[in-house]
Amino acid sequence: MVLNDGGERRGGGGQGRLAGKVAIVTGAGSSGPGVGSGKAISILFARQGAKVLLVDNVAARAEETLAMIRSEGGEAAVFEANITKRTECEALVAAAVAHFGKLDILVNNVGISITGTVVDMKEEDWDTVLDVNLKGMMLCAKYAIPRMADGGGGAIVNIASSEGLRAGTLVPIASYNASKGGVIGLTHGMAVHHGRQNIRVNAIAPGFMTTPMVRDHLSPEKLKERVGAAPIAIEGTGWDVAWAAVFLASDEARWVSGVTLPVDGGMVMTTPLSHYSYSYRAQS
Repeated sequence: MVLNDGGERRGGGGQGRLAGKVAIVTGAGSSGPGVGSGKAISILFARQGAKVLLVDNVAARAEETLAMIRSEGGEAAVFEANITKRTECEALVAAAVAHFGKLDILVNNVGISITGTVVDMKEEDWDTVLDVNLKGMMLCAKYAIPRMADGGGGAIVNIASSEGLRAGTLVPIASYNASKGGVIGLTHGMAVHHGRQNIRVNAIAPGFMTTPMVRDHLSPEKLKERVGAAPIAIEGTGWDVAWAAVFLASDEARWVSGVTLPVDGGMVMTTPLSHYSYSYRAQS
């Protein structure tokens, strides 16, 4: 299997920036052909020497990631779980410790989106998005943090979104905005509450990336518009998020906590007016 995708091999084989660490990555499979953030993070973590528990609510998706990791000599295992269920979050953390002996890293990556403003969104859709995107992170952390503390500390990386910093996608997604803003607030709180346990908590806020989930729902024209929305007008992928996660999970970031790192080509730094002369007018 060829990965000509920005995820070039660095480290791995027990060496690398995450050597000796055990990680849980939720949403470790991809919803369609290609490599989304969870799969990319899992693969890079394994290449950097980590042992990875690949969590997904569809085991077959995580099995694809597992096969890719094992083909490169990495070590990983699959756990099927619905992260909105307390008992399943408790079980997945216990499985990581039972399988690999400890827990050092948690990457909360699962996220969904349902379109709608607060006026036209169904209440049950609002609840579903908040449960998956926010409650699920809380539940995974609830059981991961004590295990990390038992081992002397660890790192949590929460995948937020630029949509938690400002609203500006092609369609209204009020529940997604609220959930990802909540992820950032939760990150701040956990960083303060658990810093004395030597647990660092940071977030990544991806911009308009092209992933399997996005590609399935947008036309080539809309995908091109998304690429042009940022000052750095190149396509962002799951690998860009994954490299940021490697840094935040590694000991290189030992004094970094409570940070939200935009990975978006500079998009959140712009306004439509300031961006116009550099990008939109130049493309016309």
